[in-house]
Amino acid sequence: MNAIIRGKPDNLDAIGERFERARLGQPVFLNSVPKAGTHLIRNIMRMFVAPEQHWRREYIQHALLARSRDAFLPDQPMISWGHMLFSDEAAVALRDVRHIVLVRDPYDWVLARARFYMSDEFQGSLNHIKEGGAAIDDVIMMMILGAHGRIPDLRDIFTMNAVAWMGSKAVIVRYEDIVENLKDLGSRRAEAFFGQLLADCGLALPQDWRARVEAGADPRESRTARENLSVTAEVPKVLSETHRRVVDFHAPGLRDLLGYR
Repeated sequence: MNAIIRGKPDNLDAIGERFERARLGQPVFLNSVPKAGTHLIRNIMRMFVAPEQHWRREYIQHALLARSRDAFLPDQPMISWGHMLFSDEAAVALRDVRHIVLVRDPYDWVLARARFYMSDEFQGSLNHIKEGGAAIDDVIMMMILGAHGRIPDLRDIFTMNAVAWMGSKAVIVRYEDIVENLKDLGSRRAEAFFGQLLADCGLALPQDWRARVEAGADPRESRTARENLSVTAEVPKVLSETHRRVVDFHAPGLRDLLGYR
């Protein structure tokens, strides 16, 4: 599916100049289920990694892997990001890379995906469902079951972008854990959480880690944050009981496998 994502550029390169950022000794790839909070984890990590080691060309995906392999060179380590589904080519490319996979509760993911597809920032094959073109309950069903010939279903996305990586050395990080610790940055729990995230990327936790996390997590600097989307229809804040049951029917055991109860 060809699509365009519009939105204002962020100011994080300039903001990051306030911090002395460390150099990576090994490539890092921030992988994620699409609409699981990619910009959030990416922007936080940008505050810790030397800017000359930021991969700036594009979000790396399976279709772009052949032209993006230099993001994973061990002698020129970079931090890169994208939505890399599991494949033989991806497994080879990421063999020597520190690999983080970001996931999100499928119940909440359905709504985040709906908000994105219903926003002006997304331009693609489903523009005709915006502005009341389709009832929001039907849009939510598309987010779960897919739209024939246009977008994949929930089970396929989570299977290939998350579950398949769980049996590898990839580190699984939950979006909700990032959000909960952002709300409690003064706690030892948050210090342990972000310390572990940095350690999984091969970095030490600096003394000013809280200021860096706050700067990177500022929603004003994320063009796909909920606050910055111009949504063309009202999307519920909580998934209905019926839609939850459809998710469970469509992808039985998925939430439990990802650690959601």
